Amino acid sequence: MSSKHSDIEIEILLLGKWRFNTDSEKITIEFKDDMTYEQTRIQTLLFSKPKEIITGNKFTGVWYVNQKILYLNVKNLPKSFLNLRIPLAFKISLADIIATLGSVFMTENYEVLRINSSKFLIKDKEQSIIGTKINTRKY
Repeated sequence: MSSKHSDIEIEILLLGKWRFNTDSEKITIEFKDDMTYEQTRIQTLLFSKPKEIITGNKFTGVWYVNQKILYLNVKNLPKSFLNLRIPLAFKISLADIIATLGSVFMTENYEVLRINSSKFLIKDKEQSIIGTKINTRKY
């Protein structure tokens, strides 16, 4: 049951900020029109918390849709424990290097089953995920 929308239509509908939950995480992701994204992941299972401490809970990268599959390529882990700051020297972004190399081999991808301007249904290898658009009005 794949989406009836074209890849470009899916990309346009995805633009903006979305919230969704999986079995182990609460996730907010903002898809930007320059094909980059910012994601926050909060681990809800106790045994997943050590992973959050190492990687951090913020991720940025690039995204695109091809044949109704949403691809997320992580490029930066700005709050990772592995991004070390040496006083009076420079910042070593070990986590960012690992994320960039890792995304070459392990891109996150999700089949887009349904999408409209306020909800989406995507599926990864294990589960279906329902997302809700967050209104991002500026006052």
